[in-house]
Amino acid sequence: MSNWTDVAAEADLFEGAGIPVTPGGHDIALYLQDGQVYATDNLCTHGAAKLCDGFLEGFEIECPFHQGRFDIRTGAPTGAPCTEPVRSWPVKVQAGRVYLDLSV
Repeated sequence: MSNWTDVAAEADLFEGAGIPVTPGGHDIALYLQDGQVYATDNLCTHGAAKLCDGFLEGFEIECPFHQGRFDIRTGAPTGAPCTEPVRSWPVKVQAGRVYLDLSV
């Protein structure tokens, strides 16, 4: 059973960076890339850095502390020193609002 939660206005997103949201106590970063919205946990798995403060290039978010990178589509690490993935979250956009499925 899905648990779609309204977390942000689509208009609040912009390409090149993430924005933080905290639905249900989850620290999540939202990203807009090529017209699609993606969501990952906001905390880097390598160090205590907020990914929403990092630089988004293509589908990779760069951690602001040690420049490790993650794929925003899957959460997979794509650059050292990051080796553990961040969680990615299902996203849908309806009527200008961004929803996350927090049941997965």
